[in-house]
Amino acid sequence: MKRIVLLIAIIFAFGAAIAQPKARKNDTKKKSTSTSGMTLRAREMFPTAVEMPENVVWRRDIYRELDLTKEANASLYYPVEPVGKEMNLFTYVFKLALFGYIPVYEYRLDGSEVFNDSSKVNIKTILDNYHIFYEMKDGKVRVDNSDIPSAEVKLYYLKESAYFDESNSTFRRKVQAFCPIMVRDDDFGGEPSKYPLFWVKYSDVASYLSRQSIQASSINNATTMSMEDYFTLSRYEGKIYKTNNLLGRTLAQYCPTDEAMAKEQKKIEDELAAFQKNLYGDQAKKDSLDSIAKLDPKVMKSKKAKTSATKTKTTKVKKAKTPKSSSSGGSGAARVTVRRERH
Repeated sequence: MKRIVLLIAIIFAFGAAIAQPKARKNDTKKKSTSTSGMTLRAREMFPTAVEMPENVVWRRDIYRELDLTKEANASLYYPVEPVGKEMNLFTYVFKLALFGYIPVYEYRLDGSEVFNDSSKVNIKTILDNYHIFYEMKDGKVRVDNSDIPSAEVKLYYLKESAYFDESNSTFRRKVQAFCPIMVRDDDFGGEPSKYPLFWVKYSDVASYLSRQSIQASSINNATTMSMEDYFTLSRYEGKIYKTNNLLGRTLAQYCPTDEAMAKEQKKIEDELAAFQKNLYGDQAKKDSLDSIAKLDPKVMKSKKAKTSATKTKTTKVKKAKTPKSSSSGGSGAARVTVRRERH
């Protein structure tokens, strides 16, 4: 009897020893999964973009409006509906938000972006507010590809930061966030209406963008690049509509006319270009000094010898042309002769 009890105890102990590593493995797996639904292995394979340092010595935040009908931004718009693995930016981001991989944040009336828990928006709320068809299946929201309004998302608001990183002496531009804008035609033939949907924090979606490819050229369709590279290389083009300023005003609030706004936009672009150009000194002076430094020492020596000989010859010519002074008071003086007469 004692042997049977002992055997049962050993079996139970062995079973507990086997179960314990499995439980630890499950705990480790849960801990390795982030709140955005991305595992540690996935984060290692697709690392997120490098964050902008907080202690930069110079930074300027710019808000741009990207028009996807422009050639430079068309890569983010096509294909309108998914074709195999190919899909545009909005469809990709919409699916990530729908499946809970990334959070989305509300677009406030003042246009500002706040990335905290209280500003997060449920994707179902967006579907209800903008009348996007969906169905509930097994307690989950399902949206068919044909019902995703990617064709209507023709604009984006994009926030970028131009900054100088003193730690490695580099000037960079980094996308901080973007907001898809749905453009719907007026039923009575008026101007189309803009509906900013939500803000997406770029650092939340950067690792996923590195996995999705888009066409990079209209001429060579075999040329592709990742969405992350597209933003990192600043391939987009957009007009500035706002900068972070002390008064918190947009360009439309202090530029009364379209002409004044165009001038202000050009002024801001020129200021950024001038700062980057003069960051390492006057390039014109640097080029002239570099050209002198590249000269052959023998050529420099011959040039100095020619310059010295020219100066000596010029000095001799000047001395030869100088008139000599006369001791008799001048060659032009009249001679007077006195003749003595005999008496």
